Amino acid sequence: MSQKLKVGILGATGMVGQRFIALLENHPWFEVTTVAASPRSAGKTYEDAVGDRWKMTTSMPEAVKKLVVMNVNEVEKVASQVDFVFSAVDMSKEEIKAIEEAYAKTETPVVSNNSAHRWTPDVPMVVPEINPEHFAVIESQRKRLGTTRGFVAVKPNCSIQSYAPILTAWKEFGVKEVVVTTYQAISGAGKTFKDWPEMEGNIIPFIGGEEEKSEQEPLRLWGKIENGEIVKAEGPIITSQCIRVPVLNGHTAAVFVKFEKKPAKEDLIKAMVEFSGLPQELELPSAPKQFIQYLEEDNRPQVTLDVDYENGMGVSVGRLREDSVYDYKFVGLSHNTVRGAAGGAVLCAELLKAQGYIQAK
Repeated sequence: MSQKLKVGILGATGMVGQRFIALLENHPWFEVTTVAASPRSAGKTYEDAVGDRWKMTTSMPEAVKKLVVMNVNEVEKVASQVDFVFSAVDMSKEEIKAIEEAYAKTETPVVSNNSAHRWTPDVPMVVPEINPEHFAVIESQRKRLGTTRGFVAVKPNCSIQSYAPILTAWKEFGVKEVVVTTYQAISGAGKTFKDWPEMEGNIIPFIGGEEEKSEQEPLRLWGKIENGEIVKAEGPIITSQCIRVPVLNGHTAAVFVKFEKKPAKEDLIKAMVEFSGLPQELELPSAPKQFIQYLEEDNRPQVTLDVDYENGMGVSVGRLREDSVYDYKFVGLSHNTVRGAAGGAVLCAELLKAQGYIQAK
């Protein structure tokens, strides 16, 4: 009998749900035993419910093809089948908040890819290498929800993954001001070029809500727990522009940074490449061995060459150089649906399991 934890995927038929399923194939700790989606998919096999909409480059895992899709709204029924769930549901913000808390109240931990709970004061929003200590707020959340093991934890927006880790690695140098422009892949909108042909050869200079997330979410990562709530950091000041570009996977960021006291370039590179955290210490299954790599070539990082660094869980940085207005500038790249979405959530779940927050029911 398998000792793996039984996992449910809420919103299993969408792009991020599919990414969860692809990433969890042969996972050493977790096994997808339950898939749930909207009522229109319920009752069909997963293979039939997805049909020709499988968007991953790898084949659909055999183990999930014949699973019968459950109705995501039948909370008690779905929860009774699993130890915890990953949430990638496509609903309104209020509906997501309600359904994720409903699952938590069945004593089922929820690790969410959605943005709905990112600013709920007692919900931890975590990049495991950056702020794992925020999981301690779960204790306060459980008191509010009246649960003993159920809770909601979330990961941050995909757009910040290509620069927030670097800025965290540079904390000792006193990051003061940041100007960032992100060039974001279409899979961030849950689409492929087949779904969105008008994106070919096109750039759209607006992604709804993305700039606010890019400016504010890093501050929450760097915040502190006070009186059972996460209080965001006051600085640095971040201003951003977010642009949709004709790339399938990979968010690139062009970043300008001003420091309290200007460090040497060599010290910045050393701090980046040596930056690691609890996932590396604990050797979690999805953790990149080296979180951030620095590329010396002038034409790197590139999506085609670098987006899958560390199986999509690492961050690639290049073109670090002095700037005439700010102190330094650089280019970062991360995989938006792996590190930035499903993979980041899987790593959160691995750390939550390692710390005893997620256990078999």
